[in-house]
Amino acid sequence: MTTPSALHRPTGVPFTRRLAARFVLCVAVFLSLLPPRRIRAVLDVVRRGAAPATAAQAKSARDALCAVSLFCAGPRGCLPRSLGTALLCRLRGTWPTWCTGVRVVPPFTAHAWVEVDGHPVDEGVPDDYFSRLMTVPPVRRAPR
Repeated sequence: MTTPSALHRPTGVPFTRRLAARFVLCVAVFLSLLPPRRIRAVLDVVRRGAAPATAAQAKSARDALCAVSLFCAGPRGCLPRSLGTALLCRLRGTWPTWCTGVRVVPPFTAHAWVEVDGHPVDEGVPDDYFSRLMTVPPVRRAPR
């Protein structure tokens, strides 16, 4: 038996932002096929030199990805969606914390998301809903 559902696809995303999101989506899908240690290694390199993202910047990037991809807007598109969100933020010079983990309450479900200041961006769940297994936070610059 199926459960009817509706996916929220943001509208009003500018053309240039959608174009960048489509490009980043191709890279994100490729990255999602790699083993976790390779994903982390790539993200460790890509995040260098980026400032920490704000919640608004991360939400804007996530909305752009969901606007161009029905798969990313759906419940099973969390890995390419989170990777694409982080990469799209990086194109703008910022970096959110990219996370993978599991749901704390049964049933067991793996998930990937981005967060800013310890709060999941636009996930619609409390901050402690997921247990983090791997994170790639922004690099903090040492004060001079």
